[in-house]
Amino acid sequence: LLHGVTSSGKTVIYIHLIFKALQEHKQVLYLLPEIALTVQITNRLRCVFGNKLGIYHSRYNDEERVEIWQKQLSNEPYEVILGARSAVFLPFQRLGLVIIDEEHENSFKQQDPAPRYHARSVAIVLAQMYGAKTLLGTATPSIESYRNAQLGKYGLVTLSQRYKDIQLPTIEVVDIKDLRRRKLMSGPFSPRLIAAVRDALQRGEQAILFQNRRGFAPMIECRTCGWVPHCPNCDVSLTYHKSMNVLTCHYCGYTERVPEQCPNCESKDIKGRGYGTEKIEDEIMEVFPDARIARMDLDTTRTKNAYERLINDFSAGKTNLLIGTQMVSKGLDFDHVSVVGILNADNMLNYPDFRAYEHAFTMMAQVSGRAGRKGKQGLVILQTKNPELPVIQQVVNNSYTAFYKSQLEERTAFHYPPFFHLIYIYIKHRNNDIVESASMELGSRIREIFGNRVLGPDKPTVARVKTLHIRKIMLKLENGIDYKLAKQYLRSIRDTMMKEKRYGALTIYFDVDPL
Repeated sequence: LLHGVTSSGKTVIYIHLIFKALQEHKQVLYLLPEIALTVQITNRLRCVFGNKLGIYHSRYNDEERVEIWQKQLSNEPYEVILGARSAVFLPFQRLGLVIIDEEHENSFKQQDPAPRYHARSVAIVLAQMYGAKTLLGTATPSIESYRNAQLGKYGLVTLSQRYKDIQLPTIEVVDIKDLRRRKLMSGPFSPRLIAAVRDALQRGEQAILFQNRRGFAPMIECRTCGWVPHCPNCDVSLTYHKSMNVLTCHYCGYTERVPEQCPNCESKDIKGRGYGTEKIEDEIMEVFPDARIARMDLDTTRTKNAYERLINDFSAGKTNLLIGTQMVSKGLDFDHVSVVGILNADNMLNYPDFRAYEHAFTMMAQVSGRAGRKGKQGLVILQTKNPELPVIQQVVNNSYTAFYKSQLEERTAFHYPPFFHLIYIYIKHRNNDIVESASMELGSRIREIFGNRVLGPDKPTVARVKTLHIRKIMLKLENGIDYKLAKQYLRSIRDTMMKEKRYGALTIYFDVDPL
């Protein structure tokens, strides 16, 4: 495990290690969490390794993928494969090194459809099969990996200083609750943030604004009667996308036009609530009409080359203000960014999940790491309504160890990873009553064997997706238990239930070590 602060030169270390592996006539697999990241790293690796480098990810069409697959089986395979999580399944002949960059990232986990796997775990097993070395690199290790390093399962190397001793950015916390009360906020921007961005742009530098919500507004509502449009297939409100003037469901893709008047009370006073990246872009244009603004989220990067265009324009200084979702937080390297604004830290912290603080800490630390990478120290403005939270202070002090200790205490107490393995069992059906009775029955059958290790069944946060009603059962298995036996029991319980006629159309699946 290579734990190096942002901009400490981890990529340079990888390049030296790849070089060494190639001299020993070995192949290298270099995994990245995001396709966006492959764009920047590709350019750096191309300069060094030229045509020895092959790239593989899901934006490629089937023909391109088959071509790479065939080449890997030929007598002259690529010596270095750079790719997103699916690249772990490519065939190798003499694999000698596996690099997993930004190993803490959730994007390494495939959720739907099956196979549900974590590319980090798969890559470690793949390396064992070939007798290859594995390197996990990150500025914010996942709790599980850091625990393995503490226990001596993994080696641990720490880089605590940035390249050329550049200081880590200063992080200023702005209490937006207080500013709202005093009516000093202009939309989602505090006066301090506006001043910092204005200074940076006047000096010819760049700024990044981070908001982890795409679309224009998370929902629209009628100001008269409070009506909110919901998706007919899922239990969620529809997100407003202004550029296309549609309401979209981010779960099943359902869209409808924005109504002219409320279908409930016929009022025309329908307004968006909350802020998505699109609305941030609109509002920042009013504050800085001369800024060259770009937006990076799932909506602006749907095509194969959209990433490259956005990243290259920003690197070349054609745009000087980048607004983005979590995509902008991942290992991208821009020379002239001096200010980063985190518009609302609370969105990430108030999520009902035991990993919410871990995700929030990594995301804020990673976004902050985009500032001041070359030359002078950068500045991060972190806007929150809860400045006194310990996790906010840990981000400010860049204190990973304090954060790790506080998380470990919590997870020991409540039986969560890394001390326990989680298995989520999902039950889905079009009929709510059938899902309800099936999940109760399944829950009691599993309880007979696993006792109080079973929680649920209960409804997940979104209890209906694509017209299917969902229930979830959580199973907590302590470390050291016989997992093969547990697996056999779970499979046989599922198979017995599926044989019953009334449950014929039921879907039951397992998600092991969910994220």
